[in-house]
Amino acid sequence: MANHKSSVKRIRQDKKKTLHNKYYAKTMRNAVRKLRAMTDKEEALKLYPSVQKMLDKLAKTNLIHKNKAANLKSSLACYINKLG
Repeated sequence: MANHKSSVKRIRQDKKKTLHNKYYAKTMRNAVRKLRAMTDKEEALKLYPSVQKMLDKLAKTNLIHKNKAANLKSSLACYINKLG
């Protein structure tokens, strides 16, 4: 266990931040999964901007890599375009 006040505080902060990051990462994965499960093009087009915004925010805060966000947005856009 840590011996210094600063390291104890850092451990406390890390736990809180980890929980915060896990929530947003899981929310993002669920949103992508929900969008990929859609079969109606109009509904998918309505949901896509919010998913895109979420991916951009997570990439900006380094929760996910910027290229991963770009790849996900691109693949989702292709998926939506293929819907009939």
